[in-house]
Amino acid sequence: MTNDTTAENTLLKVENLRIAFRMGKRLSVPVRNVSFSIGREERVAIVGESGCGKSLTSLAVGGLVERADISGRVEFPAAGGKRPAISYIFQNPMQSLDPVMRVGAQIREGAAGDADAAELLESVSLPASVAKKYPCELSGGQCQRVMIAAALAAKPSLLVADEPTTALDVTTQKEVLDLIDRISRERHMAVLLITHNLGLVAKYSDYVNVMYAGEIVEHGRVEDVIAHPRHPYTKGLIAAVPRLDARKDAPIASIPGVVPSPWAWPEGCAFHPRCPVARKSCGESGSFKGCPEMV
Repeated sequence: MTNDTTAENTLLKVENLRIAFRMGKRLSVPVRNVSFSIGREERVAIVGESGCGKSLTSLAVGGLVERADISGRVEFPAAGGKRPAISYIFQNPMQSLDPVMRVGAQIREGAAGDADAAELLESVSLPASVAKKYPCELSGGQCQRVMIAAALAAKPSLLVADEPTTALDVTTQKEVLDLIDRISRERHMAVLLITHNLGLVAKYSDYVNVMYAGEIVEHGRVEDVIAHPRHPYTKGLIAAVPRLDARKDAPIASIPGVVPSPWAWPEGCAFHPRCPVARKSCGESGSFKGCPEMV
């Protein structure tokens, strides 16, 4: 599991989630044995490279994964077992918004009750007049604010932000993340942040789950994981975060290799082919839990 949330305060509880896809006789398991929890008003992150299963896990939370064999449990204890309102903010707002509908109509489309599009737009620092515009008339940052307004229309208990700053410039990224952070606190929403950037996690999350090859390899309070990372993959992600105090000629840290295909996860700890401290035992049967660095 992850955080130390009490049972009464647990909004979401995921236990041993496994998502598998079958193509003929071939089996792909992009998410395996994933467990974590989110308390009311908590900010929890899942961090890792592209292809690690982060987005698929977040979609499963909302029951949005189709044509898959899903096992494990996704529960909502604080909501009496029923799935509460969950809203998503996806990576590319220009692809998520309907280009032939005015913004105001799109905000009202998923509303809970009689939502006021103008009021919701103003809550994300956009003028009410934006409701009459089409997405093509707005910048990327404005479109992402529209997506946030649309997400708020459903009055969610949990806001899932899946790489919400993709394709935005650095200044706009900060504005969008600050906005999500402010609104979540004002509206007492829990937030599940999906990202590959541990630098963002440090500022905008309380707990972090580090995910690699479909598994959570390390978890805990953000400050603890960043200050004392245990798994080599976590250490690699932290080292890859750009530092403002780095020398101009300093090499950019990176993790060699790429995330393997879910159709061919390696045996043992899936990270061992890329791990700088891998031993023979790391590639044997078992999982990342046998990592000698974490003992």
